[in-house]
Amino acid sequence: MEQAIRQILSAIGENPNRQGLRKTPARVKRAYEFLMQGYKQDPQEILSGAIYKEECNHMIIVRDIEIYSMCEHHLLPFFGKCHIGYIARNKVYGVSKLARLVDCFARRLQVQERLTQQIAASLVKPINAEGVGVVIEAQHLCMMMRGVQKQNSKMVTSAMLGCFRKEQSTRMEFLNLIGMERG
Repeated sequence: MEQAIRQILSAIGENPNRQGLRKTPARVKRAYEFLMQGYKQDPQEILSGAIYKEECNHMIIVRDIEIYSMCEHHLLPFFGKCHIGYIARNKVYGVSKLARLVDCFARRLQVQERLTQQIAASLVKPINAEGVGVVIEAQHLCMMMRGVQKQNSKMVTSAMLGCFRKEQSTRMEFLNLIGMERG
């Protein structure tokens, strides 16, 4: 990887041997290993360690989970917030595991649409949830720094499964509680 980074530096017209860039290939390698650590994580293993029996069949929401990911099209970051809601059937997730699950999928080359779907799909089966809703709001540097250069744009994606998809009242309650309802 370090050799490839040196080649990229040369290709853009830089001297990879100048003082400020000598250690850049090693630093970039470490940064990419951190930013792509999701490939080495198993989403189901993350969740299985924190499923608790609880008499509960109401909506549970964790909102404003920060996400940092890398666009697979331009290798530029996108960042924002993820909101998760689910209706349990007498089993609940440890709250920190939801954030860890988000990071597991976000720390891979991604498109926001797939990221949203992956998170939602992973949450249904382990607790046999009645439904799951996931909404991600993110800003994409590939759209802000290059191309159309729209700094104030946000992309919003949602995945609604089970009763969140079938029942408008459940979906609207979720969207209202995360502050996404529109009048």
